Amino acid sequence: MVKLIPTQEEWYKALAERHGEDIQKKFTSATVAICGLGGLGSNIAVALARAGVGKLILIDFDKVDISNLHRQQYKANQIGVNKTDALAHNLYEIAPYIAIETHCVRITENNAKKLLESADIICEAFDDAEAKAMLTNLVLEKMPSKYIIASSGMAGMGSANVIKTRRVSKKLYICGDEVSDVKVEGSLISSRVMICAAHQAHTTLRILAEQFET
Repeated sequence: MVKLIPTQEEWYKALAERHGEDIQKKFTSATVAICGLGGLGSNIAVALARAGVGKLILIDFDKVDISNLHRQQYKANQIGVNKTDALAHNLYEIAPYIAIETHCVRITENNAKKLLESADIICEAFDDAEAKAMLTNLVLEKMPSKYIIASSGMAGMGSANVIKTRRVSKKLYICGDEVSDVKVEGSLISSRVMICAAHQAHTTLRILAEQFET
């Protein structure tokens, strides 16, 4: 038997019944950029797609590798595929009416502003500390109207309870334990990485709903 996907109207109605009409309108009209599509970014994207965010901008230069599969939202048959293409495919299966813009490039100081200019909120989901600092500083200095939600510390087997969201300034939030480093801890555990990603996704939704951290 062929199973038909819901219509767009049915899809929106189901989301509005869960979230409330006013909040769902805000989610649906929003554009969120996700910079880095690894353990953080791919999980952020799935959470936002399920919430009914209208458009995602997905940015990453890498391909899916077997080492990614224990914590990232990809499938074994997607090994070798560009992460942007693989994740877009998976998201369309989850949320068929979402709008997705993909950029299979490395973000630099030269191209970041152009890539991110249409986003309401930017999620930083890089592994590299220098890339994290570059993007965060660039957004705060050159795109002051944008919110940026950054990550710091989700490595190892430490307690999930120390991962938190902190509002650093009006436009900058940091999610994580702000201490752990994979180079020291030696591991990235899927559940702990997903918790940090969930913090970033939920912070995004709270900002869109105009419910801000104090």
